[in-house]
Amino acid sequence: MENRYIKLQAPGCNVPLKVVPGHFATNHSHINYYIDMTTLKTRVSEAQEVARDLVGLYLYNTFVDTIVCLDGMDVVGAYLAEELTKAGVMSRNAHQTIYVVTPEYNSNSQMIFRDNIQPMITGKNVILLMASVTTGKTINKGVECIQYYGGKLQGISAIFSAIGELDGMPVNSVFRERDIPDYQTYDFRECPYCKKGIKLDALVNGYGYSKL
Repeated sequence: MENRYIKLQAPGCNVPLKVVPGHFATNHSHINYYIDMTTLKTRVSEAQEVARDLVGLYLYNTFVDTIVCLDGMDVVGAYLAEELTKAGVMSRNAHQTIYVVTPEYNSNSQMIFRDNIQPMITGKNVILLMASVTTGKTINKGVECIQYYGGKLQGISAIFSAIGELDGMPVNSVFRERDIPDYQTYDFRECPYCKKGIKLDALVNGYGYSKL
């Protein structure tokens, strides 16, 4: 897969997005591109650039107390907290700083927060930060988790999103579907690659891929 990378640049973004064409399965759908965000999430210079691109939506009339990170987005989350602080975005936390946390998953694949983390969610103004959004199902799980623990959702951000909003709340992203030519996502029962007998190249999720 490494030899098939295509690098794409979004307008106004200084970091490229690496994608691989093929036949891939996520937890909820089949897609025709694997989007590799490894360096965007782990390389300091790129994570900082992603955070700078994401910060703009939250500069006005927004309080941010906590950033909830999914898909291994902790490094980007830390830099996003720093960029929000530098930009003057207010926090209502006692120490006037922003928490960056990650939920766990229980045996039923539900997101949970332990007792020591719950005070960072309950009553707090929260941003949900993800690597990629295809169908919105993972966003729904994240939003349900935040609301269950009493958090106030102030925004949803991702490096890539195939949807523009969820229940009226915009999904703020660096890259959108229009930045990837011919990007498609399919219900696995309607996948044209499966109907043609084309085998899967890999199973993918927010953390990476496993070749088949």
